[in-house]
Amino acid sequence: MTDKRDTIYSEPVPDPGAFRFDAGVAEVFPDMIKRSVPGYSTIIAMTGLLAGRYAMAGSQLYDLGCSLGASTLAMRQNVRQRDCRIVAVDNSAAMLARCRSVIDTDSHELPVTLHCGNLEDVTIENASVVVLNFTLQFIPRELRDTVIHGIYAGLRPGGIMVLSEKVTFEDPHLDELNIELHHQFKRSNGYSDLEIAQKRNALENVLLPETLAQHKARIGGAGFGSCDVWFQCFNFASLIALK
Repeated sequence: MTDKRDTIYSEPVPDPGAFRFDAGVAEVFPDMIKRSVPGYSTIIAMTGLLAGRYAMAGSQLYDLGCSLGASTLAMRQNVRQRDCRIVAVDNSAAMLARCRSVIDTDSHELPVTLHCGNLEDVTIENASVVVLNFTLQFIPRELRDTVIHGIYAGLRPGGIMVLSEKVTFEDPHLDELNIELHHQFKRSNGYSDLEIAQKRNALENVLLPETLAQHKARIGGAGFGSCDVWFQCFNFASLIALK
């Protein structure tokens, strides 16, 4: 499958509306996220390594908010434990359709089940690894505690959760600095000021970031005994939590 260049916001749009993971976004998503999220490739690759380390025989690995299956593939290529399977979940039928075509062309044999639905409705069971790469930020804030508590309940002792998010900062000067550095990153990858502004407007009230302190408090409140940041670049960070 050839990646198509993201030009969704390249022309003026009077009312772009709220950002949606529709067929148009699914078609350009690999290019979009690579040019928009600093460190994305590293996070995906290390997700695979972490899964390979923590996957337990006879367990399930979850990719929550799987989009086109990048984290699923990274896990599939690294897990060597027997009798494992991956459950990949997304609420966008368009994303899952393309995800299926990606999975079908992969030669690794670890079974993958695709499920279309909302994360808050998914029951985590017999899990050793649960991954949410840039997913929680799209869930209403009032539901996030329930999602993280459900993950903790469904994890085996010794299992891990990987949570990657766009974050905000309590210090307004640091927050503004990291926002501007992120915009510079996008400009360096070929996005125009028009594209950056229109996408930011479309994501307003859709992508709702929180501080690292808020994430850590929620994770600790769910019962995880250990949690910290293992990767950060500007206002994008990834945490690992161990049960």
